[in-house]
Amino acid sequence: MNHDRVHAREPSHHVDRWSEGVVESIGERDGHCVVTVRPLASGDGDERGAGERGADEPDAELVELTITLAVRDLFVSRLPIEEGESPVGERVWYRKRGG
Repeated sequence: MNHDRVHAREPSHHVDRWSEGVVESIGERDGHCVVTVRPLASGDGDERGAGERGADEPDAELVELTITLAVRDLFVSRLPIEEGESPVGERVWYRKRGG
């Protein structure tokens, strides 16, 4: 299975390849973690299409990321939340497979 990528901190490498979003939900499916992200709107010249909307718009298109459970544990541990708190609402940086 091909997995997507997600970071809890802004990447310092190939920054133009990463998108920024907010975690909408996190769960498990078929032994993998599925993180649903709402992309953030960029105020200045981003490379997304004109039809895409950002996190401040309720009907923005969600992005579903599939990652391993080990990557989930690492990524959640790096978020600025207390142990046991939900990552929903936290800002993340992500790349869909091949993106």
